[in-house]
Amino acid sequence: MNSPELSNDLRRTLPIGIFDSGVGGLTVYRALHNRLPNEHFVYLGDTARVPYGTKSLATVERYAIENSVFLASRGIKLLVVACNTASALALPKIRATIGLDVVGVIGPGARKAVAVSGPQPRIAVIATEATIQSDAYAASIRQACEAAEIIQLACPLFVPLAEENWTDEPETRSIAKRYLKRVVDFAPESLVMGCTHYPILRNVIQKTVGANVKLIDSGEACADEVAALLKEKGLENPREVEGKRRLCDDLDHFYVTDAADRFGRVAERFLGAKPAKLEAIELGEVDSRR
Repeated sequence: MNSPELSNDLRRTLPIGIFDSGVGGLTVYRALHNRLPNEHFVYLGDTARVPYGTKSLATVERYAIENSVFLASRGIKLLVVACNTASALALPKIRATIGLDVVGVIGPGARKAVAVSGPQPRIAVIATEATIQSDAYAASIRQACEAAEIIQLACPLFVPLAEENWTDEPETRSIAKRYLKRVVDFAPESLVMGCTHYPILRNVIQKTVGANVKLIDSGEACADEVAALLKEKGLENPREVEGKRRLCDDLDHFYVTDAADRFGRVAERFLGAKPAKLEAIELGEVDSRR
């Protein structure tokens, strides 16, 4: 955990922590990296225990706390929960455990969808079955605007298609057309891509629902809110970066709980680069009761 005695000047130079149940959170890392080029990041992919969507509330909370405690032990100034399931179920427990600012992906995505839509917004949400069943996006959208009309659809096959980088194959277009028919019929103003994998398929999703529908990347919305929070708290890193930083450079550290080689390959598909620092760890080495 971070020492409360740390000066604000020292805290400003600490990294931002990010965790996900696997590789999908790399799209959130990319959004944060692009939005905040002066910051550096520590990413944990809990690849040994993915997926979280089939687990009980108690199990998701336990995993999320273990992940959060590990990242806090690395010395971070803020935590981003890139996992939609953990964002839906575990944020209060995480905040109570690590004593740091914590930002999930669901609230920012929901608020952005309302902001870009009209006074009586029509919003579609596509996500995994577990996220849809949690009703977390719909609840967050209604919290931002009670008048919102919402349609929610699970698109589970989008995850393996993204991981295989099948972004514009005929099969992908056919699956997208079948999944999103109800969205097209609903004619939303905005569509929330409520799974971290889905931005990889952004082009085929946009072509399927039509150019007039605003696509909301929850990772990008999260990055905007993180930027605002850092500014509000006076925690922006003062380091100035010359030129454009490369994704996955040696300023960022990646950890996984299993299958590091596969993580590196998927990272290259998602981001165009393999992590310069990639390390496999055992979460059991960290005492989650601290």
